Formats: sequence, structure tokens, C-alpha cells
Amino acid sequence: MLDSEVLSLADDNKGKILIVDDQPLNIKILHPLFHQEFDVYMATGGKQAIEVCQKVKPDVILLDIEMPGMSGLQVCEEIKNNPITANAAVVFVTAHFDEELEVKGFQLGAVDFIHKPINSIITTTRVKNQFLLKRQSDILRAIALLDSLTGLANRRQFERSLPESWRHCIRHNKPLSLVMLDVDFFKRYNDTYGHQEGDNCLRSVAQAIYGIAMRPYDLVARYGGEEFVCILPDTDSEGAVSIAQKMVQAVQALAIEHTDSSISSTVTISAGVATILPTLDETWEQVLKEADMQLYEAKAAGRNQVKGIAL
Repeated sequence: MLDSEVLSLADDNKGKILIVDDQPLNIKILHPLFHQEFDVYMATGGKQAIEVCQKVKPDVILLDIEMPGMSGLQVCEEIKNNPITANAAVVFVTAHFDEELEVKGFQLGAVDFIHKPINSIITTTRVKNQFLLKRQSDILRAIALLDSLTGLANRRQFERSLPESWRHCIRHNKPLSLVMLDVDFFKRYNDTYGHQEGDNCLRSVAQAIYGIAMRPYDLVARYGGEEFVCILPDTDSEGAVSIAQKMVQAVQALAIEHTDSSISSTVTISAGVATILPTLDETWEQVLKEADMQLYEAKAAGRNQVKGIAL
């Protein structure tokens, strides 16, 4: 769950630094300053830097401004325009004191400038400060995307993640599935057992659902109230329906008493699944709407079941 990610960020003090310079000698000067406290990665050109950055997602990037082919300013602009790498702290390294250049760098999203020749104390202090600021920002960002009751992603995180998954599936020509889930007769449960027990119920249901979608690129979120949603990239209709059925079974296996349910003596959920092969001509709103309609069909058909559609 996302709350475990927050704890991981807080506990893991070792960060990642990417050093980018077309002169290997400069990399050799910087590397010894950080290799004991950080995982250090290196690149000798702009395109390579972007590839490494997307792969390892560094906390801090020490970026030479003047490089052949793709300048440091161009690299910074591309990094900041990519949601995957935008949160990295870019520190420019330059041999020149150029006020206009520094203004341009800050406008592109850099957080600091370090001037050559390298002073080891100044450089390490500034980089460590930027790492700590970035790590604190990561923690705050994770908390802002967390549902405080269940520990799942919240709706805001879901609405940020779905377009990213949509674009990923377009690039790789893969299907995308959405699962909408809802606790059956939850209002009756609250009326019978009280809101505190209702909260405990939602936490247990959230944990059961989360335990089924275990791939790192799946996302389970609380959509609102007693409703949950799951993003399943690279998952066809058959696979998504199977996952949804396992979620329904996992909640039933909790055996949470629900004496006021019309269909079971325990808490159950219903699920709607929609699968699509995303294209540039379509929008993700369509598949979300269809998943919600399938959830309605599952409830109309008797609840505690899954309905799905391949678009």
C-alpha cells in the first residue's frame, strides 16, 4: 500500500546521484565525493543521461552545461518535461559565471549551480542539502496521494496514474483494463455496526483487494466512499475478469459478519471490468465509464459477482 511507500522513503536514506559530463576526468573528480553515501550513476552525453535517468530515477543530477550534441540546458528541459523524471533535483556544473545562463537554468527547473574548479566541501554540502530537500518533497508528495483511511492510493493519484498507463499502453500496443469495485449494502453495514466498524471493514476490504493486484505497475485506489478502482496495464479482458473474481473471493474469504445483507451473511463486493486497446483517437474516460456501467450490471444481476466487457 502507499503508506508502506511513505515509510520506505523515510527509512531509506541512501539516494541516487547521476553525474553527467562529456569529460570522464570530471566524472572521476566527482564520483569519490559521493560513492560511499549514494548510489552513483554516470553518463557522458545528453541522450545517455536521459536514458539512465528514466531507468534509475535519480534523486539528484549533477549536469554539465556545455556538452557536444545535446547541451545540459536541453537535457534539463527534457528531464523536467517528462513526468517520470521531473522530480529529480538538477544541479548544473559549469566553468563559467554567466548570469543569463544561470537565469535560464533556473527557469528550466534547476535547483542550484556549482562552479568549476570543484570545491569538495561546497559541492558535497550543496548536493546533500538538495537530496534532503528532494526526499522531504517525495514524502510529502506520497502523503498527498494517500487515502488516510485505507492506506491505498487516493482518487487524485488514480486520476494522475490512469493517463500515464493509457499512454504506456498506446506506446507498446497493449490492452488496458479497469476494475471498479463496490462494497455491497455498505450503508446497511454502517447502520447496523456503526461507522467505526464500517471504517475497519473498508480497511480490511482494501487490504484484500490490494493483495490480489501485486504487479508493480498495477494501481489499486479508493475511488470514494465504499468504492475502489484498479488500473491493470498490459492486461486483457480474460485476465482482468480473473483478477476481479479473485478480489471478490478474497473479500468473501474475510468472513466479515454482515447480518443485514440481502445476499450473504458476510461482507461481499461487486466488480465491473472494462478492457480496451488504447489509441490516440480514444480517451481513458470512456473505459472508466464502461467499467462503472459493468459494476452497475453486476449489482443489478445480484451482487457479489463480476461483469466485464471488452471494448
